[in-house]
Amino acid sequence: MKKKFLAIFIFCFVLSCSKDEDLTLPTTVDPDGSADVEVQDFMWKAMNFWYFWQENVDDLADDRFENTTEGRAEYTAFLDSENDPASFFVNKLQYIEDRFSFFNEDYRELTNSLAGISKSNGMEYGLVRFQDSEDLFGVVRYIIPNSNAATTTIKRGDLFTGVDGQTLTLSNYQQLLFTGNDTYTLNMAEFVNGSVSPTEEEIELTKEEALAENPILISKSFEIGGANIGYVMYNQFTNEYDGQLYSAIQALKSAGITSLILDLRYNPGGSVNTTRLLASMIYDTNTSNLFLRKRYNDKLQAQFNDNQLEVYFADKIDGETINSLGLDKLYVLTSASSASASELLINSLEPYMDVIQIGDVTRGKNEFSTTLVDDRDNSYLYTPSRVNKINPNNQWAIQPLIGRNENAEGFFEYTNGLQPDIFLKEDYGNLGILGDQNEPLLARAIQEITSETGKRDFTVYNPINIIGSSKMTNPMHNKMIDDTVYE
Repeated sequence: MKKKFLAIFIFCFVLSCSKDEDLTLPTTVDPDGSADVEVQDFMWKAMNFWYFWQENVDDLADDRFENTTEGRAEYTAFLDSENDPASFFVNKLQYIEDRFSFFNEDYRELTNSLAGISKSNGMEYGLVRFQDSEDLFGVVRYIIPNSNAATTTIKRGDLFTGVDGQTLTLSNYQQLLFTGNDTYTLNMAEFVNGSVSPTEEEIELTKEEALAENPILISKSFEIGGANIGYVMYNQFTNEYDGQLYSAIQALKSAGITSLILDLRYNPGGSVNTTRLLASMIYDTNTSNLFLRKRYNDKLQAQFNDNQLEVYFADKIDGETINSLGLDKLYVLTSASSASASELLINSLEPYMDVIQIGDVTRGKNEFSTTLVDDRDNSYLYTPSRVNKINPNNQWAIQPLIGRNENAEGFFEYTNGLQPDIFLKEDYGNLGILGDQNEPLLARAIQEITSETGKRDFTVYNPINIIGSSKMTNPMHNKMIDDTVYE
């Protein structure tokens, strides 16, 4: 049976069951009305229904609190057992193996971040720990165009060891880089004689409100050794840019490419629907081909039918017929920062085409999430058209993991990351220029396509083993958002 999808804004995480009346919420006890636990009550009820590990958390069991006077008192005391809603979520509701669920006390801030809008100075970087030390140094990965950083001299490959005169350490880097002042001064460093050493150079950066990043950083083609090769560096699955993504793919098709290198090394995830659309642009638009199958907790799984659990390849984007590249092989560049939707693309294409993964092991994030707010009549699902229905006394939103995606062959177990076919870490002593055919990861992919081994040495002398990055505090970090919905 042919499935028909809508491509919706990433805000609208309404799942494939798009009408709240399709879902049956359990009857649960309410807290004492005089207690200040409105946020915790919303969190418990939403997590009891949606959370993937609901049956693994004893305090989320359906029979945990009886719907009696005594049960009400016990439930109220439980909700009031932590000092604040954040602590309650983490300590009482979150499963021990859950690495990625999160929350925000303002749903607007969360949904803006999920849409690629955030406060940023435009410098994207990774953080590396000095050997046998608590000290860290930063490696600049790329600069977002039209940002504050783009107005300075800072560039890819630059190093820094401090902020405002303080050396970066495991204990202070979050305060200095993420939660401190919007304006700070980087204390720069250089790589000389095999070591990272501070210099006298300083660069001041300022974070800007609502900086929107176009995730399509580079799109170009090369003619090398008789091969016409397309290259796209794509840094987030953000569906506000689906149209531009399709235009970039179509430009490569018009250029006559016969091979495609998709660079996802810094892509932390995003929209499931965008992932499906990109896969369709690359491989095929046969809507009988299964892209993924969703698996929820047992309580939810029983409420969905196959049409609501199965997601197929797409043949249209915004009403326009997709003119696919029709490739049978794809080259994907990855790093430890490639996560969630990036991994989903690789895993869901594996049954249909030869996916050659080049780079580092991916993050290992195979669960998807959705945005939940205090709107019980809509099954707690965040829907832009219903913001006036959200409890005005509770603006909190939670983004819990609610399921896993299986590919057409039923495979989903890559918690330890997807292993590359060709292992090649980035080298902070030799990062190269993104999009340049001599940049190491891109050059290795080109070599694989053209079979021209030459004398290029790909030995990595200074591997980048990151302990964090500039995207750590962005809610899209390591997230896969289920935003597929049926007409």
